[in-house]
Amino acid sequence: MPLSRDFRETVMEELSEPHYRRAFLREAINALLRGDLDTTKSALRIYINGTVGFIQASESLGRSPKSLMRMLSPEGNPHARNLLDLVAFLQSVEGISMQVVETIAT
Repeated sequence: MPLSRDFRETVMEELSEPHYRRAFLREAINALLRGDLDTTKSALRIYINGTVGFIQASESLGRSPKSLMRMLSPEGNPHARNLLDLVAFLQSVEGISMQVVETIAT
C-alpha cells in the first residue's frame, strides 16, 4: 500500500516547529556521538534543507554550498573540524547549546 504523503515532505513541514526542529538536531548530534556518521550526515542534510538552507549555512561557514552538500552526501567524508563547525553554527541558529551528559549503562 503506497504512502499517502512523502516522508521527506512530512519532515520538512515538521521542521517549521521549534520543538521538533531542536529534537531533530539533537538526534543528529546523538548519532554523531554514537559514531553513526551516515545517520548524522543524512539528518544534518535534511535539517539544513528544512531550516536555514545550504546557501546560508555555507556563507556562515565560509564554504561553498556544493562543498557543504558534498560533505553531507552519502559518499562524503567530512573532517571533524568541518562537522563540528557546522553543528556549532546550527546550535547558534537555534539559540541553544547542547551538552553531553554522562549516564551509566546498566
